[in-house]
Amino acid sequence: MKRVAFICVHNSCRSQMAEAFGKVLGLEVFECFSAGTEKRAQINQDAVRIMKEIGIDMELHQRPKLLQDIPDVDIVVTMGCNVSCPTISCNHREDWGLDDPSGKSDEEFRFVRNVIKTKMEDLIHRIKSDLI
Repeated sequence: MKRVAFICVHNSCRSQMAEAFGKVLGLEVFECFSAGTEKRAQINQDAVRIMKEIGIDMELHQRPKLLQDIPDVDIVVTMGCNVSCPTISCNHREDWGLDDPSGKSDEEFRFVRNVIKTKMEDLIHRIKSDLI
């Protein structure tokens, strides 16, 4: 089973939402992690609330982590914050180009959440089809 890491700066919002979707949608496809180059004390509470709207509770099994807190992975997905992850070796790397919704409206959070879900479904398809 492949391992996928979702990376952004603070590991408190976008990468956490991606990890949560990965643990639900990609459960039988890959093992997933998220991490950041800096660490916040907690997951962004707006992100937690917006994910709970669709039945996913990120606070149950997730916490902000640093890059060195996660194991080696096969695939690295950055969230769009121009984070370079030279310390994480992988077989495939891609950037999802997402703006950080922190401090913005619920509509912005929902938009980012929905884009992450769509991109996750595509990632799952590509992994299942051995395209990655």
